[in-house]
Amino acid sequence: MAPKAKSPSGTPLKTTPLSAPLPRKASADILSKSSLAVDDEPLPSGSTTPKVRKLAYPLPTHISPTTINNTESLLRFIILALICGAAIGSRLFAVIRFESVIHEFDPWFNYRASKVLVNKGFYEFWNWFDPTAWYPLGRTVGTTLYPGLMVTAGLIWHFLRLINMPVDIRNVCVMLAPGFAGLTAWTTYLFTTEMSTPSAGLLAAAFIGIAPGYISRSVAGSYDNEAIAIFLLMGAFYSWIKAMKTGSALWGMVTALFYGWMVAAWGGYVFITNMIPLHAFVLILMGRFNNRLYTAYSSWYVIGTISSMQVPFVEFLPIRTSEHMAALGVFGLLQLIAFVEIVRRLVPGKQFQLLLRAFVVLVFVVSFAALVVLTFSGWIAPFAGRFYSLWDTGYAKVHMPIIASVSEHQPTAWPSFFFDLEMLIFFFPAGVFWCFKELRDEQIFIIIYATLSAYFAGVMVRLMLVITPVVCVAAAIAFSKLLEAYIDPVIPESEEELEEATAHQPMSKAKAKKIAAAQQNKSEFNFTGILGGKGEKGVFGLDTRFAVVSVLSLFLFLFVYHCTWVTSSAYSSPSVVLASRNPDGSQNIIDDFREAYYWIRQNTEKDSVVMSWWDYGYQIAGMADRPTLVDNNTWNNTHIATVGKAMSSNEDAAYPILRKHDVDYVLVIFGGLLGYSGDDINKFLWMVRIAQGEWPDEVQEHNYFTQRGEYAVDERATPTMKNSLMYKMSYYRFHELFGGHPAQDRVRGQQIPSTGIQLDTLDEAFTSENWIVRIYKVKKEDPIGRELKAVSSFEGGKKLKKSASSSNAALASGAGGGRKSRPNM
Repeated sequence: MAPKAKSPSGTPLKTTPLSAPLPRKASADILSKSSLAVDDEPLPSGSTTPKVRKLAYPLPTHISPTTINNTESLLRFIILALICGAAIGSRLFAVIRFESVIHEFDPWFNYRASKVLVNKGFYEFWNWFDPTAWYPLGRTVGTTLYPGLMVTAGLIWHFLRLINMPVDIRNVCVMLAPGFAGLTAWTTYLFTTEMSTPSAGLLAAAFIGIAPGYISRSVAGSYDNEAIAIFLLMGAFYSWIKAMKTGSALWGMVTALFYGWMVAAWGGYVFITNMIPLHAFVLILMGRFNNRLYTAYSSWYVIGTISSMQVPFVEFLPIRTSEHMAALGVFGLLQLIAFVEIVRRLVPGKQFQLLLRAFVVLVFVVSFAALVVLTFSGWIAPFAGRFYSLWDTGYAKVHMPIIASVSEHQPTAWPSFFFDLEMLIFFFPAGVFWCFKELRDEQIFIIIYATLSAYFAGVMVRLMLVITPVVCVAAAIAFSKLLEAYIDPVIPESEEELEEATAHQPMSKAKAKKIAAAQQNKSEFNFTGILGGKGEKGVFGLDTRFAVVSVLSLFLFLFVYHCTWVTSSAYSSPSVVLASRNPDGSQNIIDDFREAYYWIRQNTEKDSVVMSWWDYGYQIAGMADRPTLVDNNTWNNTHIATVGKAMSSNEDAAYPILRKHDVDYVLVIFGGLLGYSGDDINKFLWMVRIAQGEWPDEVQEHNYFTQRGEYAVDERATPTMKNSLMYKMSYYRFHELFGGHPAQDRVRGQQIPSTGIQLDTLDEAFTSENWIVRIYKVKKEDPIGRELKAVSSFEGGKKLKKSASSSNAALASGAGGGRKSRPNM
């Protein structure tokens, strides 16, 4: 810290930052008349009056510092409250345009689980076994989910009832994400203030409040784990920085509580589990170990690990999986360093060096040997497949196609960064550079966070959510520094003024040498004309300030406009309710999903089993309340592969699978009529790949491609493709909609054959208004033992053609009989 300036008498002089209003009463008249400011630099020896600097615009001097500070605090509170309100309001487009409805797929299971929690109590929720999921296996729900989201919503529901505000649990679930988005803006402000200034904190709060990268997972109705996870992430990081800076075990405990809540809410807690140890390890490598770091980390790790082990779905994973070993290793390293520091004070230098080397080698060998033994013995589990997929983007497609089939697990396209972050992605590197420039302990955390999240966001679309907070923080720091530089009213001194000042003032030898070296290093080449003026550094005049501040203000306006447009058009449409525009510009609501699920609920038996691809399992269970074979939990790859095999096989092979699993109805999504690209035909190859992983001899992907390697559904489609159950269910009676004209698939842009598509084992039960959802009823076995294909031909008035195998058998039988009847010659 720089020493305070002193007068010749030895008393310290009061100084005022250049960017703040000047409180000196003695200079009030001077400031009001000539727009000059008193410099806060140390006075040169022999000088008794402070230097006076020019201001680009006058500052009020009649306001006391206390009034200024109080006004700043009040404005800061009001601005932060408005930011939180904007964060909540920007997420309500879906509720205003459609209605209070749960979005997507996973949120429907979370909503269903929340209803069980508030209606039957916590004990029943904790021990809930759902026999309708993964029929006929069922699912023990209480020990196979992260309960933090449901418990949070349940606590809010009970609190509202306690204060006589009875609210339906559905509305609590719908509005939970926007409410926590406001809290996320608040925690981001606190976190950024620890890194920089309150001004940067307000900018960071505003950025994350409306950034599409975060809104995409937190709009009203998006009742998923990420709805509260980012708030917990930023809360944990903020309390960790406070604990590290203050050395407070209390803040370490607060970090552990946020961490425990995060573990109960989202599987992404592993990011915190490795970010904090990595930060501590880097500080140790930089020689910045101290008691504050030791206290903060130890209190977080011990309490956080114990709290995380209380979640049934996690239990002993923090001490038995490779993903958690880094945290344990850094904890042990800190204990070792603390022990060494204690020994250093007690043992003489020469003996200490010998003892230290022997001790470090012994501890390393023992620890490494224990890790190897525990890993090979199976006590410590190896890294999961999802972890490997982060480092090898092709790993999941080869070894875990069920993970690769999820669209949000695909690598991120470059335009997505601008789409979700807009101008922030350009200010982000500048903010990281500023952290490098100062390199305080807390800023090292930002650098590590930025580096890791930038990589992870590039390999998986879903992890754009993780990089968004650090981008908002770093961009706010850079933006704030830029604004402060151009709003600062102090005009820097020109070279002539510096030379004149130094000529009349004594200077030290070191300063004289510095000025002489600068003069010597000047280039001998000089421009002429306009470029021939002397170079001056700094911001001079109001024109430059006005131009730069205006451009930055335009950037902010465009950022708000972009975020509002993206939120409104791309992230506020629930997947169960679609919308389009009529030729006159009016909105057309497409409600096929809820129409189909309501039909199932009203027209099928309570125990009717519905088979569909796993994407729609949670929605069928939540809205139709019927048993399903598979759902979005994806815990049983073989069961999912069985559904994929049934969909990709012909009717003769698929029908036994359907009957074996007691399937009553089969549901498919088809977008060929309306142009809905998220249908099952576009997902069909993933069904084939997953089934091929279990039955490589029966299902082979290349059989569904043409000889030219094309994925076709028109006349070029292979016989295997045309005979598959998925193809027949999707295009059955499709040609009838075109009145004799060629049937056009608007998603694939191909013409569908008008003949040859017949279903023998299924009956069409329901097709939604826009043909998006198609439901088929599985036929029972014929009462008199006939094959269903023969029954269909008989009912259609057609004679069933004999198969080639049966014809050959008949010929062989007839030929054999002829030889036997022929008399011996």
